Amino acid sequence: MTSAAETMIRFALNPDIDAPALAEQFARHGRVQVKNFLTPDCAEALHLLLRERGDWVQVLNSNGKVFELSRQTRAEMTPAACADLDNAIYAQARSGFQYRYESIRVPDGADARAVSDDPLAAFAEWMSTGEARDLLRQIVGVDAIAFADAQATAYAPGDFLTGHDDAVTGKNRHAAYVMNLTPVWRTEWGGLLLFHEPEVRGFAPAFTTLNMFRVPQMHSVSEVTRAAAYRRYSITGWLRSGGR
Repeated sequence: MTSAAETMIRFALNPDIDAPALAEQFARHGRVQVKNFLTPDCAEALHLLLRERGDWVQVLNSNGKVFELSRQTRAEMTPAACADLDNAIYAQARSGFQYRYESIRVPDGADARAVSDDPLAAFAEWMSTGEARDLLRQIVGVDAIAFADAQATAYAPGDFLTGHDDAVTGKNRHAAYVMNLTPVWRTEWGGLLLFHEPEVRGFAPAFTTLNMFRVPQMHSVSEVTRAAAYRRYSITGWLRSGGR
């Protein structure tokens, strides 16, 4: 059955994806870029959706706790309060795990997604079923993958994510993915998905390219510079086994 959200955006894979070649790359390197993962119309519709959304929440961490700030809350902060927050974030980033970016979360459960009218929930469920999930299973080489969790992310100038490996007990994460949805991006603007070992490698956020990598694996997202003309939009998550 097609949900109301799916009728708004027709999710479709690029029919020319070479799954066996991508699976070989993933098996060898533990990471892969699937270029033109979505059809152009689908990717453009998702990009427009993310640009038009007003329910973004800035997420950041401090001393093991996660904090969420709406755009309205940030707009009401004084310049001095914004400067103090920036200073605290950068101070922690010098020696610890730190992040700051905007997010729109998607529920994991199939029932919650089914009753949602959010196209992001429909996209997450599309990634969790049918030919999309079959393709992801083939590339990663794990038939036990049951679903994809998801969140939309937007990195504005000054946003970043320091090194971590995505390993969380009980989450059953086999691979992480980043569905890049910014049509124009210059590498020097930052926002690169960086892998730290055995040597530093980076993936630029190329439009409608799906970046995937095996979990656990040390990685980070480099800071987006003030020169960036746009936010770095994506839908990100993990390919997981087990129930939901």
